[in-house]
Amino acid sequence: MEYNVKEFIRMLQEENTLHNLVSRRSFDQEVDKHIEDSLIMLKEINWDGKRVIDIGSGAGFPALILALECPETEFTLLEADLKKSSFLEKVKEQLALANVSVLRQRAEEVGHDPKYRESFDICTARAVANMNILLEYGLPLLKKGGSLMLWKGRNYQEEVKAAGSAFDILGGTVQQILSYNLLDERDRVIVICQKDQATPDKYPRRVGIPSKRPL
Repeated sequence: MEYNVKEFIRMLQEENTLHNLVSRRSFDQEVDKHIEDSLIMLKEINWDGKRVIDIGSGAGFPALILALECPETEFTLLEADLKKSSFLEKVKEQLALANVSVLRQRAEEVGHDPKYRESFDICTARAVANMNILLEYGLPLLKKGGSLMLWKGRNYQEEVKAAGSAFDILGGTVQQILSYNLLDERDRVIVICQKDQATPDKYPRRVGIPSKRPL
């Protein structure tokens, strides 16, 4: 894994000169923290044999880093932006990541595709959107009993409270809150939500509506 991570960092640095994917002023420190943040969940669950979808994969955190560490896990990286998804494809090909596929579509569309709807064990999302929006993106993609893992900051409680009706409508509950340190003391959490029941067929709503009119 170590070689592949170094090669990924090299590719990211090269891409970052063209498209600002991470901070250019403190690239090394930023990337180290992004990698550390991506790997937090490795200690908590066994990923082997799971089917995982990552929403808004961006520069590849956390999904590409997890895929490098977990070759027996199938990862689908969902990224609608052309430049970002092209970078993810390039990394997949150059590092020969057989357990990774890249999907350049919107979550609202994928959530209604029978190939993907209710077919994943785990859905991850890091620094993408507010929780009530992510619930509408992610829960339709999960099997019943599946886990939606949301990387959040220390103000996560406000987001959980605001997402109360979204949980009720979409069939999920908060299962666990994992608090940890990244830059400051207890400054990060991963909110792990469980899908308890099937999501109504009408969700997710059409493209753009979940973010414009959150549940």
